Amino acid sequence: MLIAIPKETAEGERRAPLVPDSVKKLARMGADISVEAGAGLAAGYTDSEYASAGASIVADRVELLGSADMVLRVRKPDLADVDLLKAGSIHVSFLDPFNEHELIDALKAKNISAISMEMIPRTTRSQKMDALSSQANLAGYVMVLIAVNYLPSILPMMMTPAGTLKPAKVFIIGAGVAGLQAIATAKRLGAQVTAFDTRSEVAEQVRSVGAKFLEIDLGETGSTKEGYAKELTPEQIQLQRDAQKEIIANSDIVITTAQVFGRKPPVIVPKEFVAGMKPGSVVIDMAAETGGNVEGSEPGKVVEVNGVKIVGTGNWPNAVARDASQMYSSNLFNLVDEFWDKEAKKVVLDFENDLIGCVITHDNNIVNETIANIRSGGK
Repeated sequence: MLIAIPKETAEGERRAPLVPDSVKKLARMGADISVEAGAGLAAGYTDSEYASAGASIVADRVELLGSADMVLRVRKPDLADVDLLKAGSIHVSFLDPFNEHELIDALKAKNISAISMEMIPRTTRSQKMDALSSQANLAGYVMVLIAVNYLPSILPMMMTPAGTLKPAKVFIIGAGVAGLQAIATAKRLGAQVTAFDTRSEVAEQVRSVGAKFLEIDLGETGSTKEGYAKELTPEQIQLQRDAQKEIIANSDIVITTAQVFGRKPPVIVPKEFVAGMKPGSVVIDMAAETGGNVEGSEPGKVVEVNGVKIVGTGNWPNAVARDASQMYSSNLFNLVDEFWDKEAKKVVLDFENDLIGCVITHDNNIVNETIANIRSGGK
């Protein structure tokens, strides 16, 4: 089986889908690996390292994609790349299948077995393949460092002969993987941290990493079966806003990580809350690229409102591309290993496997039931 690793083409993307160590493991299993020249350079991996690990370096992208039985990448392909894929091959990447209808249709029409890394189930057995979590962990760390970079003061309390500096106040909304890492990072840097999540069951996790949990009675909330926060009603969103107004106004840094899987994220920090913050404060909107939690944030940009910086630059793991590549590569290797047929020395998609829900298209059909139902007009 020939597995291809193309160079990422999304603007500014520095991550590599597979690092040399994973190439070496796949080669030992019997896979042939082709890597597009320069695919790992932005993440710090040279062509010679891939070659030493057992890969062939290919300069011709058309040849690379057209001959591959399986393509591994980070970002979704553009339609031109889909045209280059070999019919019947397997393509693995983040696909945003809830929103990328034209892309999914193109993959289906080309008879591609398309695996979406967003759709890896959040179960104990699949943790080692969960790329959303591995990248979110790094995102939580990076967001704090970016906020510190823009903040005109330090995070820890400091006592000096010249006087005492109070610790910065950090408020984090959303205590999923990214939120918990952001809490832990801000706490390690000496900040006074408060956090909130609609799922009251995560309060103990918040406290375990050193933060105060903001109690807000929203009525019935909870998690989906996949472990994501359930979408709030408009009334619940307003209750959340009202309870957070004062703490936002008094915070030096606010980080929002609230996202609803497959849907536009809720706006939980309206523009009047931003206006109420003191000049020099920083707001990080993790969800800016998918609609935003903060009114006034712009995807890919840093905007300033009354002296408050709202950061929506997005693709947070990209800032630590080498480690992000290593973790994502491990996720991909474990996914390939899960479906690897040792005798045939190739990936065989077993539709009895409980992880198969990550397959979106196969045999000219949309096979993921959730996506197929949405596309047919169901809910």
